[in-house]
Amino acid sequence: MKRLRDGKSEVMEMVSQISSTDQTKQWLLKQLEDIGDKEQVHLSDGSETIELIYFKSLCDPNFVSENLVNRYYEIQNTEQYCDYVRSYPSSKVAKDGEDALDNVLKGQVVVFTKEHIYLFDALWVEGADVSPASTENVIQGPTDSFTESIDTNMNLIRRRYQTAHLKSEYMNLGKTSKTRIAILYDDRRVDQNVLKELRHRLSLIDEDVVQSASEIERFTMKPNLRLFPTIMLSERPDRTVLNISQGKIAVVMDTTGYVLLLPAIFNDFFTAMDDQIQLPPIGWFLKVIRYIGLFLTILLPALYVAFTSYNPEILKMQITLLIAGSRATVPYPSFFEVLFMLLAMEFLMEASVRLPKSIGPTATTVGGLILGTAATEAGLVSNIMVILVAAVAITNFVIPLTMMSFGIRVAKYIFILLSTFFGLVGIVLGMIGMIMYLTSLRSFGKPYFKMFAIDKSAKEGQNNG
Repeated sequence: MKRLRDGKSEVMEMVSQISSTDQTKQWLLKQLEDIGDKEQVHLSDGSETIELIYFKSLCDPNFVSENLVNRYYEIQNTEQYCDYVRSYPSSKVAKDGEDALDNVLKGQVVVFTKEHIYLFDALWVEGADVSPASTENVIQGPTDSFTESIDTNMNLIRRRYQTAHLKSEYMNLGKTSKTRIAILYDDRRVDQNVLKELRHRLSLIDEDVVQSASEIERFTMKPNLRLFPTIMLSERPDRTVLNISQGKIAVVMDTTGYVLLLPAIFNDFFTAMDDQIQLPPIGWFLKVIRYIGLFLTILLPALYVAFTSYNPEILKMQITLLIAGSRATVPYPSFFEVLFMLLAMEFLMEASVRLPKSIGPTATTVGGLILGTAATEAGLVSNIMVILVAAVAITNFVIPLTMMSFGIRVAKYIFILLSTFFGLVGIVLGMIGMIMYLTSLRSFGKPYFKMFAIDKSAKEGQNNG
């Protein structure tokens, strides 16, 4: 009777373990639903089935195939295979479903057998192809940037954002190129209306070839003749993770090292990752410096034309005489002088981009010095104009994201034309028109010219999360 009771208790315990393991697997799959880079592999010898669950963006696929999949069919015995997995270095038994979820988000493979749940370490650490950021430099903080491989980029994001709420959806763009993209978002914080609108706009892209993230921005955003970008383009994984945590959506694209972040507001383009690392007063100071640079790079050339040709009486007498003396040898109006020097600066910046990197900086620096000195000595431009152009170029470079800096470079010519025809009145009207234009823009239905990046819905999601 005692043997019978012991055997019965062992059977009951085995049935309880099987039921518990199956419940844990179903719970884990429910937590990981709607995640495109989740991988589920079934291994069977005809009598028993073993399941592997892992993230293909976090785990090394070759390592998993060699050490888990192929090894199973080589051993051909489930019990011996479990002993192999359990004895492998850094492997362990999962305590419960929460433990399995935490570890699969860290790059481990969850191995479900009939009675046990094992955790097999197969983390894929991508480092060989990851290079430092080239367009969004920071003083402190991570220096890695996205690559042209979508799997590597997913790995860089998931290693920083280890939660099952980070959902991913895959789709292809381009009838000929069939470029793979992934939509990433936190389902607790994302605005579902924005997500629905993004899916709709992506489905409407009817192009043969789509090769870069900026093309998606051009195809999905209306109107096409926008002066300022309404979607951020970033090469930094840390910026991407920060924006996802604020309720934004990231669009990761294969064959390009940039990620789209949306919806974006005007203030996002003047925020650098250093602002998050520095002490709050320093971060605020740096942002104020950037906004001062914004006004200077837009208004300085226009103010020079207005004060020189239309309203010199506003300035002090000494400054007015100084400008007049500096322009004594200049044979043409001030607006022509401004356009001449600004276009020369544009040519130099464009040449610095197109020339080989080994000679580009040297050639443009020498060219700028020679051009400025020769033009001043020949009396074609004033000394003050050279200083002003240098200030405009420097202040334009303080904008962290190059997408916005390109729009600012174009905007200053609008103000020059307004000041040429209407003086200071034209500048004031231009500022009013620019503000009205910015307030009319929308990024996937969100106001573009608001000052705070986090919506109420995102805040509620953070509190609930």
